[in-house]
Amino acid sequence: MPDIFYVLLRRMRTPLVVLILMYAVSVLGFTLIPGMDAEGKPWHMSFFHALYLVSYTATTIGFGEIPYAFTDGQRLWMMFVVHLTVIGWLYSIGSLLTVLQDPAFRKLRVEYVFQRSVKHLRTPFYLVCGYGDTGGILIKALADEGIKAVVVDKDENRINELELSDYIRRPLGLLGDAAKPAVLEMAGITNSYCIGVIALTDSDQTNLMVALTAHLLNPDLRVLARVESPELEANIRSFGTNEVINPFETFAGRLAMAIHSPGMYTLFTWMTGVPHEPLREPLFPGKGLWIVAGYGRFGKALHSRLQGAGIPVQVIEPDPQRAQAPQGTLTGLGTEAPTLLQAGLRKAVGIVAGTSNDADNLSILMTAKELRPDIFRVARQNQRDNGIIFDKADFNLIMKRGDVIAHKIFALLRTPLISDFLDAIRGNDDDWANLLVSRILGVTTDEVPYLWEIKINKARTPALYKSCLMQTVTLHHILCDPREREHLLPAIPLLLKRKGKVTVLPETDTHLEVSDRVLMCASYPTSHDMQWATQNENVLHYLLTGQETSGGDLWRRILQNR
Repeated sequence: MPDIFYVLLRRMRTPLVVLILMYAVSVLGFTLIPGMDAEGKPWHMSFFHALYLVSYTATTIGFGEIPYAFTDGQRLWMMFVVHLTVIGWLYSIGSLLTVLQDPAFRKLRVEYVFQRSVKHLRTPFYLVCGYGDTGGILIKALADEGIKAVVVDKDENRINELELSDYIRRPLGLLGDAAKPAVLEMAGITNSYCIGVIALTDSDQTNLMVALTAHLLNPDLRVLARVESPELEANIRSFGTNEVINPFETFAGRLAMAIHSPGMYTLFTWMTGVPHEPLREPLFPGKGLWIVAGYGRFGKALHSRLQGAGIPVQVIEPDPQRAQAPQGTLTGLGTEAPTLLQAGLRKAVGIVAGTSNDADNLSILMTAKELRPDIFRVARQNQRDNGIIFDKADFNLIMKRGDVIAHKIFALLRTPLISDFLDAIRGNDDDWANLLVSRILGVTTDEVPYLWEIKINKARTPALYKSCLMQTVTLHHILCDPREREHLLPAIPLLLKRKGKVTVLPETDTHLEVSDRVLMCASYPTSHDMQWATQNENVLHYLLTGQETSGGDLWRRILQNR
């Protein structure tokens, strides 16, 4: 990027030359025109005095005639200088304002300030490409976690919306095309504090280009990309260790899980929630025939997942041949009652309106409700602005691409242990999941549970690290309440990872070792109590021995007064 000061001086070259000539002519005139001193003798003004006089005259301050009263010749020259300098300054100031208001220069100035801000970042940050529905949810969640973000979007309205947002940790925003490597470089993709790149634009090609740029400019970066095309998904996965999120496949898998294992679905939903999100009520969709209206990318993903789970599916598609719909597909939109009845609505347990048109999706489900008020209804919402009417329609489940992607990405970013936990419990039955859901309800409020990782090392948990080297420490010790060690904090250890081996729901008498990683589940305030216990030696000493030190006693008193 060209230097902003060089560009400014280049654009102001003519006005500056005019000012210099104006001052030179004015000063020269005052040094050449003779004056008269207090004794009536001829006197010539020095260059210094002339420059001083022109300076305060040109700025309209006007101290007066110094050091002696002017002669008629000097006063005549002064009248000329006054008009000359006023015109010169008006021209120069007008030229400066024109330059500052020029769109190209304003863009350069904004980019210059942005680039300096990125260079001065001294905390880890994520580079987020795209500030749509998904980006808004994700960046707010990151800000609530105290994680910095740098945002790139080519829509000026979105960048303005970002600037006006009230985030706890304000992100930096750049107006630009994320498909251009130079823009990503400006946004800090090569910065040593950049810990990951998240491609969330509405273009699969742009997201592919972001992944390629990250792989070539900074191969060690973690890359997460939103992709809706199976072909491009395979392309992005073919290089590096990129993580790809397909909202259609993700939602289809979750719906199949909700049908077969509603308890496991509830658990997965809570585990991938963003901070302060309300707890969602458990869903109990029926097992039986499902109707899927629309056989685009979303419909294909649903059909594949549901049939793979042994769930019968009837597809409705206005152009089955073009969409390459399966045999037996009914031709139509699904907004008409005869089409829905022909598809088996009377005996179906659920219907999915999955077209790319929100009006059609609303019409399909409203018609279905009139014919079968008790049927389970799933809607695909395409436009964020239509959220009000979709919420008012009171569907059982709404597929919002932004929510699906943001929740999954945030779960991956918060701690990899969440993915380890979800992978480890997939083989458990629904009864096991329901028991864990009941336990989680006992340790959290009306918000999704707060998940965090306790990593036993010198940097993050110094007190716990030191104690593990010197004595036996169990999970029970760090679960004790710093106010009264006889009571346990309302928290659940979900996973213990040691040397690559994971243990789900470890027992409280499990001995902790250096380098262990523990995934904890509790409410947000409880997490602070536990984190302090792992970092403060006095507090941990009290939990281990029951003996209070002066510092530990002070800490307990502070907690009791909260």
